[in-house]
Amino acid sequence: MTTTQPSGAPAHDRPRGLTSRHLHFIALGSAIGTGLFYGSAGAIQAAGPSVLLVYLLGGAVVYFMLRALGEMAVRHPVRGSFAEYTRAHLGGAAGFLTGWMFAFEMIIVALADLTAIGIYMGFWFPDVSRWVWIVVALLVVGAANVASTRVFGELEFWFTIVKVGAVVAMILAGAAVLVFGLSAAETTGPQNLVNHGGFFPNGVSGMVASFILVLFAFGGTEIIGVAGSEAEDPSRAIPTAINTVPARILLFYVLSILIILMINPWHTITGDESPFVQIFTALGVNWAAALLNVIVITAALSAINADIFGAGRVLSGLATQRLAPAAMTKTFRGVPVMTTLILLGVLVVGVVLNALIPESVFAVVASLATFATVFVWLMILLAHLASRRHMTPQDVTSLAYRVPLWPYGQYFAIAFILFTFGVMAWLPDFRVPLAVGMVFSIGCVALYYLTGRNRIDGVDDPVPGGYVPAAQGQ
Repeated sequence: MTTTQPSGAPAHDRPRGLTSRHLHFIALGSAIGTGLFYGSAGAIQAAGPSVLLVYLLGGAVVYFMLRALGEMAVRHPVRGSFAEYTRAHLGGAAGFLTGWMFAFEMIIVALADLTAIGIYMGFWFPDVSRWVWIVVALLVVGAANVASTRVFGELEFWFTIVKVGAVVAMILAGAAVLVFGLSAAETTGPQNLVNHGGFFPNGVSGMVASFILVLFAFGGTEIIGVAGSEAEDPSRAIPTAINTVPARILLFYVLSILIILMINPWHTITGDESPFVQIFTALGVNWAAALLNVIVITAALSAINADIFGAGRVLSGLATQRLAPAAMTKTFRGVPVMTTLILLGVLVVGVVLNALIPESVFAVVASLATFATVFVWLMILLAHLASRRHMTPQDVTSLAYRVPLWPYGQYFAIAFILFTFGVMAWLPDFRVPLAVGMVFSIGCVALYYLTGRNRIDGVDDPVPGGYVPAAQGQ
């Protein structure tokens, strides 16, 4: 008898190429990127030492969101991940919107990182046009994603080794600076957390203003759910990966930012150079800027690699349900080749933009990602709440992996995200991205109904992967 996966495809027809090692490192590296290496300076300037609380609060939101995603993914490890969960539990329009919003988020973030690579390579090759390096980056990550799921996993594994090694080296170097008094700053140590205007130097409003930058830094962590559906043993790999989230947040964010703040008073971290460079400079490492350049390029390549993978799988899942063009259902050895090629084609826009407006493209593109990121998190949490409402007490008891602190953790995370939308409306710099996100959302929902997708047979089936439209692939 042939066993059937929740997606409706026979088990042997759904090749899985990611091992637990791959998924663990994808989870490990998903939150380590340019948002940490460079964006942390802006968050510190906005909040001062109280940014540590924001990283803890943001980390808690990410944890509850990922636990909700993990619960649904272990129960139904289907391609399409949270787009399919929102479709099943919140309706076809919600699934359509969530999937395309995530694809929008991934493309925007990938464009930002592609632009960043062009900027970083200018450190060594100032006379070479940015678009040249962007083409090279697209060729590398494109080849990895088209080759096979396992090649993607291996590339992400080694990218993560570099990123994690850099953060650990920074923490050890920072500890050496503190222990041996190597910093040239006027004061070092815990007193830096309160000496210069107190723990809340810019008041509570300053701390609140840093929410956007901190949450943006955590963007992309939801790819664990997407990658988990490609794992060889989702029921074991997904919980193992998600359960490391608290330790990762404490180590890579809270501890590293704490050390940075103790080495240099917060007001001296201006953003002219990465806070991480300042640590190595204090140790007399003159090549610190070049070292960080290598690390940040690696982080950007890793992010683009994961963005293409995540968006490709989600859009392929949508296409299976006829919520995306039928061409996106085409796979080769389990890889959604057509979807991946389409995404690479869209990312060529980054090449064009960097050739036309190299000075302003990064700021324009990066500012659009925050709305999409927290919107996807919100939909994951709402889908999880809805999934629990459809379950009997016996169903809940039989869950192999459950969220902790139910339902208060979920309500806390949802309230925090809604508050963040309010912060975006309050801060002038984020009103345009908020408006663009809202217009995109309204446009997606309108397109869902105007194209007649709301009339697809079974589009509101309450089981993730519970239906495969008869006209699929036509």
